[in-house]
Amino acid sequence: MADLTASGISLLSTTSVADLSGVAETTLYTVPTTVNGSALTGCILTEAWLRVAGDVGANLVCSIGQNGAETDFVGNTNGDNLDASGDCILLKPVPSATPATNKVYAAGTVIKFDVSVGGNAVAGVVFLFGFLY
Repeated sequence: MADLTASGISLLSTTSVADLSGVAETTLYTVPTTVNGSALTGCILTEAWLRVAGDVGANLVCSIGQNGAETDFVGNTNGDNLDASGDCILLKPVPSATPATNKVYAAGTVIKFDVSVGGNAVAGVVFLFGFLY
């Protein structure tokens, strides 16, 4: 069986966010330096999903990116449509006629989920997807 972490898009991390009401950063993933004993060149993120445990209210603004540049994968995104437990939103660069620029994250790069404007005090889970090469 192929190791999808090294040969295809896979779930890189599942991270709980205890409270979406506070302005805070949560580490989602640290790009590894090796995969199956082989040196790693980089990581390209493809998408993330945010699932919530309740109504986050109208104010939530979040983003994803490397430590120090937390908007370089997904810029500020409103979560005002997350109204009930089990609701999810897709977080990814928006494709258009001019493709969105993605980043290659080097080994050792820390990827963070950032809440820049808090919503209601509910928990969430972020599922981060991408591929390593």
